[in-house]
Amino acid sequence: MAMTKAEAAKLTQDMMLRGVIETIVMESRLLQVLPFMEVTGTALTYNREATMPAASFYDVGDTWTEATPTFTQVTAPLRILGGDADVDNFIEQTYADPNDIEAETIASRAKSVAHRYSGAFFTGDTAVDAKSFDGLTKAIPAGQTASAGANGGQLTLDLMDQMVDLVKPGKPDALFMSKRTRRKLSALRRAGGNLLETDVDQFGQRALYYDGIPILVDDFIPDNQAKGSSGNICSSVYAVKFGMQTGVMGIENGGIQIENIGELETKDATRHRIKWYAALAVFSELGVSRLEGILP
Repeated sequence: MAMTKAEAAKLTQDMMLRGVIETIVMESRLLQVLPFMEVTGTALTYNREATMPAASFYDVGDTWTEATPTFTQVTAPLRILGGDADVDNFIEQTYADPNDIEAETIASRAKSVAHRYSGAFFTGDTAVDAKSFDGLTKAIPAGQTASAGANGGQLTLDLMDQMVDLVKPGKPDALFMSKRTRRKLSALRRAGGNLLETDVDQFGQRALYYDGIPILVDDFIPDNQAKGSSGNICSSVYAVKFGMQTGVMGIENGGIQIENIGELETKDATRHRIKWYAALAVFSELGVSRLEGILP
């Protein structure tokens, strides 16, 4: 299993780069848990299992038949994500601690990088933005999708269990949902006489669990999705397994990078560029599922 960004930050010697990675991780619950693998080249091509070879019962003396699995070749191209952070020279020179201004400016840009990746992870669509990558909403097939109703519907525990059961083998590693959906789920459990399990995660944050599965709230799961005639008021829950064989992983080349562009010609400022060649790979479609059409 490849390491997460949280673990990568611990191994980074450059203090500025480590600070940027830590800022990006803390701004995204997704990036706290999503493992990344290093990709050589501009894209990752992998084979996704399509069908298993059939097995049969035989009598003594029967002729055995050979069967082989089939695979679908999938290519996940790396995308260029990032932005420039300009530090005003006058403010940096006159401020009590110049390092604070530089760090705050770069940290602000790092947050936007984290937010942009998180948004694309769930709702990215290359048909809308060809420079982005397809997120889970588009990548999860119909057979791995549970629906609250043709025109949306209220969240139920049965629907949650149905979505969880679509993930194979075993349980998902995480359930991603919006704050609104988490409130709905908590209300359902209270009404049934049970509360969501709680614990403290590796970041010292209070974490909720559903049937032993961590619940990760992400502000980039929208509550304005359309479902039938319901209008743009629905939300979704995503069940995700991580890993190269059974789930999803982030892919990258070179990790998060900070490039010092230097003094600008038309501006009294110094520019830093934060860039990340990254994308998403869904290795197994059975490792993800979605519950869609959840009404307020």
